[in-house]
Amino acid sequence: QVQLVESGGGLVQAGGSLRLSCAASGRTFSSYVMGWFRQAPGKEREFVATIRWPGGSASYGDSVKGRFTISRDNAKNTVHLQMNSLKPEDTAVYYCATGNLGQGYEYWGQGTQVTVSS
Repeated sequence: QVQLVESGGGLVQAGGSLRLSCAASGRTFSSYVMGWFRQAPGKEREFVATIRWPGGSASYGDSVKGRFTISRDNAKNTVHLQMNSLKPEDTAVYYCATGNLGQGYEYWGQGTQVTVSS
């Protein structure tokens, strides 16, 4: 089993920044994918960003490219999502997820609320 705990959400004005963190514990994978998704009220879950290991390659959803950056702290088994130039449409619950590389996202966190005011 893998446990994921997100943190760093909150209320920020448009144009501001937030940094989300996702701490993983329990079983670890030698090769894995860790990603961020978000879901706004009344909308479907949306892919935000993902990072793959080994290698550290990252991918982003079109709506966040150039504004968000995903990174990995191997020593702390944590993934971060740096969110800059936030917009009201970024308001959502943000979820962290992980799984074996090539097998998709098997484990999910509880989510952290991000609210961007205009």
